[in-house]
Amino acid sequence: MRKKIFIAAALIAVVLGAYIIAGGDKTQETVKQTAPDIKQLVNNYSSGKLNAKSASITSDELTVTADNNDKTTYSLPKNEFFVSIAPYVNKTHPCATHSLTGCQGEMANEKFNVTITDRDGKVVIKDELQSFDNGFIDFWLPRDQTFHVTIEHGGKSSESEISTFEDDNTCISTMQLT
Repeated sequence: MRKKIFIAAALIAVVLGAYIIAGGDKTQETVKQTAPDIKQLVNNYSSGKLNAKSASITSDELTVTADNNDKTTYSLPKNEFFVSIAPYVNKTHPCATHSLTGCQGEMANEKFNVTITDRDGKVVIKDELQSFDNGFIDFWLPRDQTFHVTIEHGGKSSESEISTFEDDNTCISTMQLT
């Protein structure tokens, strides 16, 4: 009888040890990855093509939390900075780090004339762009620069300076159209 108990205890110890060595319970595990096409991945979360419990983006990484609470972080390009802008007329929210799955702007699926110029006045973007269902317009801009942004819609406009240095905001919710 003692031999059977000893064998059972030894077997449990081996299985438990293998479980711990293999990573144990992977709930809330954070895995750092490089996405094959990070821009498309970000776009898919912004546009609602992909869903997650949460997906937020800082100046250097995208963090996705799955429904089972597993976290995956993806490095952003070294030479490009992500920023999302939610133009508004009446309603906004304070924000610094953009949540691709949580931030909601006032003007969903609207078309805007957007002009972004660098410090030397060179046009980086000049286009008519449509906001996503979340009311935001996403941009990938060169890093470590300051830009002048003009957004126009329905005879109203807003101008702002934004920058793309480390730890700068990825969520711009302060551009009121007047």
